[in-house]
Amino acid sequence: MNQTILRTIALCLLVACCVSACEIEGGVTKPTVQPATSTVNQSVTPTAMPTSAAVASALANRRATWVIGLLDQPTDLYPYPVSAAARRSLAPISELLFPSPILAYNYGYTTTGVLERIPSLTNGDAQMKQADVYLDAAGNITTTVTEIITQVNQLEVTFRWNPKLNWSDGTPVTAEDSVFAYEFAKQASPGDDALLLLSQIESYVAVDAHTTKALLKPNVSGWTYFLSYWTPLPRHLLQGVDPATIHSSEFARRPVGYGPYMITELLPGEIRMARNPAYGGDPPAAERLTLAFLRDLDVVRANIANGNLDAASTDRLTTEQLPVLDRAAASGITVQAIPNPIWEHIDFNLDVPTLQDIRVRRAIAYGTNRQRMAEALYGARTPVLESWILPGQAEAAPADQLTRYPYDPDQARKLLEEAGYTELGADGIRASQGLTLTFQLFTSEGPLRARVAELFREDMQAIGIGIDLVTLSTTDLFAATGPLFQRQFELALYAWIATPDPGGLQLWSCLAVPSDGNNWTGDNFAGWCFRDADRAIREAVTTLDLAERQAAYLKQQQLWTQEIPSLPLLQRVSATLSAPSIRGIQPDALAPMTWNITAWRREP
Repeated sequence: MNQTILRTIALCLLVACCVSACEIEGGVTKPTVQPATSTVNQSVTPTAMPTSAAVASALANRRATWVIGLLDQPTDLYPYPVSAAARRSLAPISELLFPSPILAYNYGYTTTGVLERIPSLTNGDAQMKQADVYLDAAGNITTTVTEIITQVNQLEVTFRWNPKLNWSDGTPVTAEDSVFAYEFAKQASPGDDALLLLSQIESYVAVDAHTTKALLKPNVSGWTYFLSYWTPLPRHLLQGVDPATIHSSEFARRPVGYGPYMITELLPGEIRMARNPAYGGDPPAAERLTLAFLRDLDVVRANIANGNLDAASTDRLTTEQLPVLDRAAASGITVQAIPNPIWEHIDFNLDVPTLQDIRVRRAIAYGTNRQRMAEALYGARTPVLESWILPGQAEAAPADQLTRYPYDPDQARKLLEEAGYTELGADGIRASQGLTLTFQLFTSEGPLRARVAELFREDMQAIGIGIDLVTLSTTDLFAATGPLFQRQFELALYAWIATPDPGGLQLWSCLAVPSDGNNWTGDNFAGWCFRDADRAIREAVTTLDLAERQAAYLKQQQLWTQEIPSLPLLQRVSATLSAPSIRGIQPDALAPMTWNITAWRREP
């Protein structure tokens, strides 16, 4: 074996990782999973040539290790993340340690072997029962004893846990571990998802060693009742830990899970794992796994090309990175880019008198060249959105049954003139009776938002609307005292993260408008309270009849696109890159890249 080949092989055995603190939607900040020392080589120049035996051993070791690159490093590894954004950045790691009992996949749900099956009314694991409840004077269910008693439906859901589940320290996973997670969250909710689940559950108990049962509150129903389980936590390790500090605990830094892999070492910018010897499912092909947190997509591409990485994924695809994808594909790297569930939109604050005129809102919609945005940001790899329910979701209304706003600046100008904005200033901005048609647009920091905001401002300038951009940190934009929850904005550009079930009560019901009356909670920042739409979204979310659900979602979307309290723009795009020798990777809009790690194989 000549010196050049040896040197090339030696270089290919080293993973060059660059650590970066990054932020995604919802405010994931500087990582805290940081040990004191690292063996990761940032830049290596070999000083001595390895022997043939050493090279063969190193190659064998490399083939027995999956090396996966990620661009977002979570703040901790606790399986109950603080927000939807934190959940998405944690998911590729969490799925290795705590596989989802029911996995969101392909805008639906599937089992992973953690539960024996998904509970349903059909298989009998979900049952509708009758419960006596008290009503207040307004006819609402109350826990206060009153003279009015009535019977209502109440769902009881049974979860059958796989008896082969074991924690990586060899301790069996039992139903009590799931109940412990519920009781633990009751003491101090660890995040948004847990808080919502707590609000829906009346009781959660163990029936036997591998069965739990959730009794939902009488006023809770809906299509996703089967998600009322609690992902198990190791009771034998967490008893005595303060729930209020769990996210900063040693367990959150280096958790013990029940998945196919377990953590063996934490390094700066790197997490090393090994097969969980107590794992109850099919073992993964590679004995070891390394997660490397890299600086950018070009570093990912280079490391896959030279053999340091097997695969990588990112939600943070930007315009500047599109050529990187093209270069990667041209070099033989497998590249898969798909729209993800993070969707951008612009909210109109309907408390602003000018925006209460539907002609102005529609003019903004017609005047926004959303196709240009999609092409500029993602090379048209993502479609323009027509509704707040994404095209991949089963409840998405057919486009021809919605009010649509194709790019038409002439129609936009016509609507503005009908609204009285006929005066045109020297700067091209319209006015009516001396009132200039200018809006403040609040948004968060980041290159994607900056690009969208600039394109939007150009489009508005072309139809005579001025846009003053106000850029805040994600934390400040979404703060309880910030402009969104306090509804102190005119226009707001930000993103939501969709799930298989559209939900919608928190987004569009009248009760979800943040106000002093509800302690500034709810995500209906536009302040849209439309009686028929409110009734439709409540029916859509609560009914168990599929036909009624579809009809209600259709009606709500028709009213929503007709009244346009918010302008949907586009979905972001995720990219997965993998070496051509890797088989079995199945990227999905919702499930993390590692969801089927046990099916991955490396060709000889």
